[in-house]
Amino acid sequence: MKYSTLNNTDIKVSKICLGSMTWGNQNTEAEGHHQLDLALDNGVNFIDTAELYPVPASAETSGRTSEILGTWLKKTGNRDQVVIASKIAGTGDYTAHIRTTGFSPKSIKSAIDLELQRLQTDYIDLYQLHWPERDTNRFGVRDYKLDTKWEDNFNAILHSLDAEIKAGRIRSIGISNENSWGTMRYLEESKHNNLPRVSTIQNAYSMLTRTFETDLAEVAQRENVGLLAYSPMAFGVLSGKYIKGNASDNSRLKLFPRFARYSSKQATEAAKHYLKIAEQHNITLAQMSLAFVNQQPFVTSTIIGATKIEQLKENIESIYTTLSDEVLNEIANVHAAIPNPAP
Repeated sequence: MKYSTLNNTDIKVSKICLGSMTWGNQNTEAEGHHQLDLALDNGVNFIDTAELYPVPASAETSGRTSEILGTWLKKTGNRDQVVIASKIAGTGDYTAHIRTTGFSPKSIKSAIDLELQRLQTDYIDLYQLHWPERDTNRFGVRDYKLDTKWEDNFNAILHSLDAEIKAGRIRSIGISNENSWGTMRYLEESKHNNLPRVSTIQNAYSMLTRTFETDLAEVAQRENVGLLAYSPMAFGVLSGKYIKGNASDNSRLKLFPRFARYSSKQATEAAKHYLKIAEQHNITLAQMSLAFVNQQPFVTSTIIGATKIEQLKENIESIYTTLSDEVLNEIANVHAAIPNPAP
């Protein structure tokens, strides 16, 4: 395994991070534990969860993923061997079953209280805001409209998180599904008010979704904020299984077809081109897709997830694949012809 350090911290993490949002829905507790065992045996020490998970979110399942991680920690006693990242849910109808009070001080304290109980631990290594509290573009939304009702609360949020760090309940902080303006506002507040500095940003990034490169990549590198790339395989589209027609009935897009962000006509066409490149160079599309993300200089860790243990093994092994300049040039040609088909 290869390792990096969470930006602005001394926390060492594997370049592959084990994503968990299928546990408690597509995967059972036993399967989640099996994935954790395999990951740890292969050098993966970084695990990402959220109070929202599993996805799709519901009142009945909310928090179940973290509970599965918690029972594994209790069973194995491996807390000191892993770095745990979690998230407080953002606002909106989708999360009204969790809370409707945003990132208020009471919300942040309550969310951490509950997550620590689920995880059966007394601290979280990286605590993230799952998406902005203000209504702004996220999750592939294209058209922009100013949220005139939201009041700037970056400073208040950082003060709340600072109190949790001082209490020893979280070690570092991150943001997720954020844009350049929001990222810089957090950095500005921390710089001028001696408040905790954002370590990471967890956003979608894959060969089908490279909008992070538009301006956030520069922010990430110049301001030392590491990308935790989620959906690097675009909900499995970049495994090739949907193109080849051999996706299982338990695959995400078959179970939840409403998640169509990565399965548009243009995205499917681009994925076919990428599959051809992988086959011509005798590597799997999955490993080419993950290696592409792993090699980006602004990526701190690549979040992988799988419903099948065989998939997980293949995904972890991608860390040992290095794409040649020839392959990278061919990928660049497809991206030039079909840029960001799944923003």
